[in-house]
Amino acid sequence: MRKVLSGIVAVLLTGTSGYAADLYEPQVIEAPVQETAIVETSGWYLRGDAGWSYNKMRGAHYFQGSNGNDVDFDYTRLKSGFVIGGGVGYQINDHFRTDVTLDYMFKSNFRGGTTGLCGAVPCHSTDRSGMSALSLLANAYVDIGHYGVFTPYVGGGIGGSYVKWNKLNNTICDDPANPGCTTTEHGGKKSWRFTYALMAGASIDLTCNLKADVGYRFRHITKGAMFGFKNNGGPGYDKGFYSHEARAGLRYSFNGCETATYIPPADIPIEQPVYK
Repeated sequence: MRKVLSGIVAVLLTGTSGYAADLYEPQVIEAPVQETAIVETSGWYLRGDAGWSYNKMRGAHYFQGSNGNDVDFDYTRLKSGFVIGGGVGYQINDHFRTDVTLDYMFKSNFRGGTTGLCGAVPCHSTDRSGMSALSLLANAYVDIGHYGVFTPYVGGGIGGSYVKWNKLNNTICDDPANPGCTTTEHGGKKSWRFTYALMAGASIDLTCNLKADVGYRFRHITKGAMFGFKNNGGPGYDKGFYSHEARAGLRYSFNGCETATYIPPADIPIEQPVYK
């Protein structure tokens, strides 16, 4: 009986090993590496901006009576005004771009006052004029990082401004020799001035190639000629002025829609075990 059982076990073991040998193992196919196309981040863009400029004049001076008597204005005030501009730029990489901008500051009204002598008696004047400026700047920016659709940046610019002063009306109302008010008109001056600017703000992605740009710009236009000589007074010069500008605009990138292309893995057929 024992011999019979041993024979049955041996037969079963032989059949199992044969069955295992007939089990076909499918070939393992490695999935290809997923690839992403290289994104070209550089390219040209156009920009347009508009804003409001709060202007701070640094003062003014003029020659009073003779070229040897250079005196300061008692006070100077330059009103705020609108600014519009545009430019062309180039995005060098994800974090650095440059552009050239041309901005026009509409006429800002000027009011000042001086103290002098009318004969031997002190007298005072009220001075009114207006100033506009066209600025051409070369700028560079650092895009700090991308946070969703927002990209904060800082930047700086350098260039020149063509400043145009309108005629200056000098009005004196307390001259004992001339009752009432007397107005003398001085011709306005025009000149190119050195200018630099500092910027900070953020761009907002509207579409793949259109961005909104909201920011602040500080601009310093240096001193220059203001008005000419008339009736024993002048010429006059301003000491330059600062502009604090709140600006908003749009930037259009020509290659902004060149985004990364995702290549999905190839379909891998799943083979079922084949039994032979």
